Amino acid sequence: MIRKFFLNLLWLYRHSFSLVTRGSCRHYPSCSEYALWQFEKNSLSKAFLSTFLRILRCNQLFRGGIDYPIIEKPIIKPSNLSLITVKYWYVPYKQKYFLIKNFNYKGFKC
Repeated sequence: MIRKFFLNLLWLYRHSFSLVTRGSCRHYPSCSEYALWQFEKNSLSKAFLSTFLRILRCNQLFRGGIDYPIIEKPIIKPSNLSLITVKYWYVPYKQKYFLIKNFNYKGFKC
């Protein structure tokens, strides 16, 4: 329930307030998309901490660039696998995984 609240809050921010600053983020994915991915795939405490640290890095003192979220363990349901329903790709990295968006994914569910 709390996770759904924060996901809806992020959706509201991305579709109303971020229209003013569209295209000005120093990172890929943008900070709001990064937060969305974190809240979808990590625990609430880890998502808050990662998002907070990411927002602190979003200024002129840091370089910017590609900064994919890192998650502990992917949740994969084998019965739902197909090229149409894959939303994220998991790339192994030091006992964890980078979370990379599938650009062919259609739809946003909150």
